[in-house]
Amino acid sequence: MGFKCGIVGLPNVGKSTLFNALTQTQAAQSANYPFCTIEPNVGKVAVPDPRIHRIGEIAKSAQIIETQLEFVDIAGLVRGASNGEGLGNQFLANIREVDAIVHVLRCFEDDDIQHVDQRIDPIADAETVETELLLADMESLERRVENAKRRATSGDKEAKAIVNVLGQALDLLKDGKPARLTEPKDDDEARVFREAQLLTAKPVLYVCNVGEEDAANGNEHSARVFEKAKAEGAEAVVISAAIEAEIATMPPDERADFLADLGLEETGLARVIGAGYELLDLITFFTAGPKEAKAWTVSRGAKAPQAAGVIHSDFERGFIRAETIGYEDYLATGGEAGAREAGKLRQEGKEYEVSDGDVMLFKFNV
Repeated sequence: MGFKCGIVGLPNVGKSTLFNALTQTQAAQSANYPFCTIEPNVGKVAVPDPRIHRIGEIAKSAQIIETQLEFVDIAGLVRGASNGEGLGNQFLANIREVDAIVHVLRCFEDDDIQHVDQRIDPIADAETVETELLLADMESLERRVENAKRRATSGDKEAKAIVNVLGQALDLLKDGKPARLTEPKDDDEARVFREAQLLTAKPVLYVCNVGEEDAANGNEHSARVFEKAKAEGAEAVVISAAIEAEIATMPPDERADFLADLGLEETGLARVIGAGYELLDLITFFTAGPKEAKAWTVSRGAKAPQAAGVIHSDFERGFIRAETIGYEDYLATGGEAGAREAGKLRQEGKEYEVSDGDVMLFKFNV
């Protein structure tokens, strides 16, 4: 199960610097799962989670393998992208393929780096990209909603759902608001909305790229972005891409002191990765044994067979049960044997909803 975050932004905002820092940091971070370049602009990065290391210690695992997110460096936006200008069609197609949008915004002043519009205004930059996405969504919905209205008069249930939920989305778009603010009233409307694959329905993380002096607390530009994010149900983080690029080239044992000198507890990239994970509403479950302790990703609300299927399709097809230990119980009882003896190891069936931090062993028969 792959989860993709697409990195977008106007020219000279630090998008490529951020992506390159991700590349270098993750390559140095993990011998088990280095940053893996699938294509020149695609890579997988490990999600920082100290729990997997504690589980590995208890299970005496020979290998620790973290869960991952995929980041895609999406290029090609210019004004008019929704009408095919520049690499517009490719840009929009690439956006459709990702699960969330990481929007890098320039929040730093630097006379040596020219802005495409000769000014520093992250809100205007965000609106440039959003306008193209809004226009593309409006074009895809207008004819569909009109056709559905005609069918709905004859009692077509599907058409009524389209009119209700996509009509609501279209009204939002016409008001200059993203489709993700749409509120489906039932499962049918939620399905119709999901299947529409609207660009502005995707969750957004705004990355405020600031100068080194503002890396710890941000600045007035980033403060405006945080206000925008709050108003539209998005998320925002502050990083300095220049600092991240420098950290990525440092030996690991020097990074903590460097961050401390800057008043930072963790890298900005760690915050971006963690925020992307939360933005997609993902949770982590674990498997552990002498060979390896491994973290796995599922969407919140996933049932036990779905979690089993992330490991192997046979596990889901032949699912019998899941031996499950909560993370805190696993620590408190010293692992699987202690949890079993203390009655903290549960036998969960097909309807069990996986909790974040569960340590699981799947029983299956194919």
